[in-house]
Amino acid sequence: MSEATLPRSPGIDALRGASILLVVVHHLGLRIPLHKTDAGRWFPAPLLKGLIYNGYEAVFVFFVISGFLIARHTLERDGALAGIDWRGFYARRVARIGPCLVALVAILFGCHALAVPDYTIDAARQSPLGATLSAFTFTLNVYEARTGWLPGGWDVLWSLSVEEVFYLGFPLVCLTLGRTRWLVPALIALVVSVPFTRAAIVDNEIWQEKAYLPGMGAIAAGVLAALAVDRRRGRAWLAMPRSRALLRVTGIAGLALVMFSGGWLWHAIREGYMLVLIGASVCLVLGSPENGAGAHGLGWLRAMGRSSYEIYLTHMFVVFSLVAIARATGTDTAWGWIWFAPAVALTSALGWCVARWFSEPANRSTRRWFRSRRWAIAAQDNG
Repeated sequence: MSEATLPRSPGIDALRGASILLVVVHHLGLRIPLHKTDAGRWFPAPLLKGLIYNGYEAVFVFFVISGFLIARHTLERDGALAGIDWRGFYARRVARIGPCLVALVAILFGCHALAVPDYTIDAARQSPLGATLSAFTFTLNVYEARTGWLPGGWDVLWSLSVEEVFYLGFPLVCLTLGRTRWLVPALIALVVSVPFTRAAIVDNEIWQEKAYLPGMGAIAAGVLAALAVDRRRGRAWLAMPRSRALLRVTGIAGLALVMFSGGWLWHAIREGYMLVLIGASVCLVLGSPENGAGAHGLGWLRAMGRSSYEIYLTHMFVVFSLVAIARATGTDTAWGWIWFAPAVALTSALGWCVARWFSEPANRSTRRWFRSRRWAIAAQDNG
């Protein structure tokens, strides 16, 4: 099957939408804590805290989804991971990631030059040049670990650093270990290592959250999920509606446990809770309906999922603007809850506009450029 004919999965889009929704709510909730507004009178505090304090966990759901889609598309396009067309793979990554990344960094650099509040890099060990170089070399997480937190617009790029470093090595791993029996054990070892690599980092809070290996472990779990689906037995089992329903229920239960445990899960198994999160994400990915069945009524969430990359990169512009308005009008305390719905609507609209009028045309033109130089790539990629 050529990549141009690969259908989108409505279930995966809905899962992406739910993940980016949690990220947006998280970054607004850090500045306007939902449980400290009047919403705390109507809803239990653990529920509200669970909604606003799981943006980091939502990024790991993205990692699993990304690993699944990249591996699945490679399997369907090239037949096997060991047969990966590395030139086409890198061309697709550049076409998808590059235009928005370059545009965002240019805008952030300009905001710093104009001394726009919330966008100015003023820490002693940081500079806009250093942040720019780290963004383009996928080492922004390393830069933050060495120098401290960057402003929110820059900070979101840490996950891109983790993901793209994984994919820089992905074709090499496929072409080497993919030809042996060691690929699956290596991926499993990477997944299992997640709690241990996080626990081993005790003297740097930023690096503990944003180190490469934990995020790569989640991506590896997505790759393993794609390999499981590719096996004949896996396809047959997942073809049964009850199997997918069981996976969805298990995944929702696991994700809810992570989000709303109130901290007792972490105290019980410490960093092992990340394996619960990753396992739940794998269940949701595998259980996602392929044809839209079971995803009815979630059109708005699927729409967010389709432009989740653009929303992720641009949502802090909306968050900072709404927080500034809320503080200027005195509605950032008791009435702070009123800003969450507009934040979701505006970030969705901005992401859609960026996707419709910039990233998708830039993606297509970049692919045409690569094809003109005989880097054979297909016309479409929803990964």
